[in-house]
Amino acid sequence: MELSQAIAGRRSVRKYRSTAVPPEKLARVLEAARLAPTAANRQPWKLYVVRDAALKRAIGVAYKNPWFYEAPLVLVMCALPDSAWTRVDGRNYADIDAAIAFDHLTLAAYAEGLATCWICAFNAQAVKDALKLPPGEVPLAMTPLGAPAEDPAPTPRKPLEDLVVYR
Repeated sequence: MELSQAIAGRRSVRKYRSTAVPPEKLARVLEAARLAPTAANRQPWKLYVVRDAALKRAIGVAYKNPWFYEAPLVLVMCALPDSAWTRVDGRNYADIDAAIAFDHLTLAAYAEGLATCWICAFNAQAVKDALKLPPGEVPLAMTPLGAPAEDPAPTPRKPLEDLVVYR
């Protein structure tokens, strides 16, 4: 699949099949995240692949929609601010770097015939507690990962001229 097809075709899916994610597909999705660019190549993130049903339900306390934790896998992206590059004005790039890796992951998943739904509206403390995260790991985003059981329509997007300024 061409990158432009993955960018245009990826959707936020909220219904998943119960079939397991093949290990080779998961490996390619994870590799896409690993290869993502980060500021000063610090890679200040850690990704948790949650397979255990009880642990997925525990994480589900943080985001109370059953479709989220009924997918075969739940991925939790954590930013590591203490490991990130910081600009001279104090701006820390951990969140941006983790988001870039997470975006690579979602596009790779789509290219593999898998589905994701980027979730940020969750209780971060509940995720920290469920995963027993060490200090310094900040849950940034989560997604179910699995075969889609629906094919959502594209969502509206602003026209390019509303988003881009040429000078």
